[in-house]
Amino acid sequence: MSAGPQLVLMDQKQAGTPKLRHQPPTSRFWESVTILHRRRTTVIAVFATLAILVHLVLRFVLRTPAGMQQMPLLATLVFGGIPLVYELTRNLLRREFGSDLLAGISIVTSVLLHEYLAGSIVVLMLSGGEALENYALRNASSVLRALAKRMPAIAHRKRDSVIVDVALDEIAVGDTLVVYPHDICPVDGTVIDGHGVMNEAFLTGEPFEITKAPGSTVISGAVNGESALTITATRCAVDSRYAKIMEVMRESEQNQPHLRRLGDQLGAIYTPVAVTIAVLAWVVSGEAVRFLAVLVIATPCPLLIAIPVAIIGSVSLAARRSIVVKNPAVLEQITECRTAIFDKTGTLTYGEPKLTEQLIAPGFAQKEVLTLAASLELYSKHPLARAILAAAKAERFHLQQASHVSEPPGQGLRGTVGGHDIQITSRGKLLSQKTPGAEHLPPIAGGLECIVVIDGKFAATFRLRDAPRVEGRSFIQHLGPKHQFQRIMILSGDRESEVRYLAEQVGITEIHAEQSPEQKLAIVRQETAAAKTLYVGDGINDAPAMMAATVGMAVGQNSDVTAEAADVVAMENSLKKVDEFMHISRRMRSIALQSAVGGMLLSVGGMMFAAAGFLAPVAGAISQEIIDVLAVLNALRAAFPPKVISDMAEPT
Repeated sequence: MSAGPQLVLMDQKQAGTPKLRHQPPTSRFWESVTILHRRRTTVIAVFATLAILVHLVLRFVLRTPAGMQQMPLLATLVFGGIPLVYELTRNLLRREFGSDLLAGISIVTSVLLHEYLAGSIVVLMLSGGEALENYALRNASSVLRALAKRMPAIAHRKRDSVIVDVALDEIAVGDTLVVYPHDICPVDGTVIDGHGVMNEAFLTGEPFEITKAPGSTVISGAVNGESALTITATRCAVDSRYAKIMEVMRESEQNQPHLRRLGDQLGAIYTPVAVTIAVLAWVVSGEAVRFLAVLVIATPCPLLIAIPVAIIGSVSLAARRSIVVKNPAVLEQITECRTAIFDKTGTLTYGEPKLTEQLIAPGFAQKEVLTLAASLELYSKHPLARAILAAAKAERFHLQQASHVSEPPGQGLRGTVGGHDIQITSRGKLLSQKTPGAEHLPPIAGGLECIVVIDGKFAATFRLRDAPRVEGRSFIQHLGPKHQFQRIMILSGDRESEVRYLAEQVGITEIHAEQSPEQKLAIVRQETAAAKTLYVGDGINDAPAMMAATVGMAVGQNSDVTAEAADVVAMENSLKKVDEFMHISRRMRSIALQSAVGGMLLSVGGMMFAAAGFLAPVAGAISQEIIDVLAVLNALRAAFPPKVISDMAEPT
């Protein structure tokens, strides 16, 4: 028998895949009940539509007795009206006076006055509006859900040369796993056997393949290449990178849009006006039916439907522009931001430094140093690694395979290449280690640098520069005139000389350099207390500061949906996406207010007709439906791109 690994095929129960286990009929029944309860407004809306259609057929086609005609409408008021009124009553007792209060009063009044058709239409309007809003919110994070679907259901665990498929929740830290070719990595881990590449572009949208060897780290969600890799799990599935995406997805679905609360604020003015008109119509005419007619046409569906439609349309438009809106509330807030704070690396720069100088120490050759350094940098995803690799590729040097690769935090990159021990580290680390040859270390200069140590001796200093984004100056210059920003600053942990160099390139005068994460957080809190702030960073290292800002936006090649602090994630490497988001937000607010206020004004006009006796309750309900359609049609414009979605000047 072969001594190699054996693949053990197990049934679903042994493999521990809960989703495929047999469920008893009672469990399936209660699961169905739960789903129906969660979508009860949709069920009520469908039931009300069918009931109204049946009523119309019985009344105008079959011409049945009046009692039979009313049966479907009574069923609607019992099945749909009672739950809706009960929910509104609970909100009322909690002193939550929403814009849908008028609808509840209309339903109760229609029953008391035996205007069952009018009441049923109000049930349809109210449940239909809520169903549409719930549907829209469920789909707000469709981009994130599409990412989450890629997560594998099982992992291949290896124990004593036997490979067994297990559920992700059974994986423990320290388990040995095999990632087959083209598999998606199930958890974060470290390679212990095999050489290959992994594509980590599942968030950036750009090809970003990283070479893997023993000692390299792998992240969950990365797609393996042509070779099988054996890894040790360093995190459980629930703590891994990809699990964070699903957490963000759930949070995104639960976020209630801020403009929905604006609808309630408008309703707080609108509701007393409508009730006053309805009461006056009843008192002056002496006809209670006029009270109902006014309330039916006053039902504020433009607030209940049009505003969520505008919000979700804008979220959808942003997603098509590679902008993921995790918190819909920022669509309103960003229009009020007056201070813009930018991270430096990867935000105002490309995050892709270029190797500009190679200062080789005595006793070493430039070709040997660059070849060995680039061979080791194959296993790193640090921005400086790509610069060194690009330089070696430009000179057509033949790279070698490394072994025993490690990259401890703050320690630099270590490994063995061609029998040589290689370390790529910083100036401070080199001096603290008292490395032989350190006396040849050149003086500090502008830009970035890394130190190469070969076989324990200082070998070279590589100097690099990170270029500003080509659109950086035009973007910064247009923020004040076009978006009313009053202060613009750079907040960075880099050296002051490097930050000031960039600031001059893009046209920013206020900088804060050499700031620790704690100092960044304090500055952002201070600025946010004075005025609403927009913080734009790479979404990973800026999390504390991003959370403290009014709006946090992640942009650049390091944009990561797992940055829980970011409200918005631009998945394309361009500052133009920040400008596009601001335009989408401003347009959304304008369209939402047009739809809501315009619908309310039309409703007030209809109320006047109803108060004068020109509109019966059913006619009022139909008129309100027409107003709703007009408001929603206008709100739908938010989902379509405008003629101008960015007004920054094209870079020259």
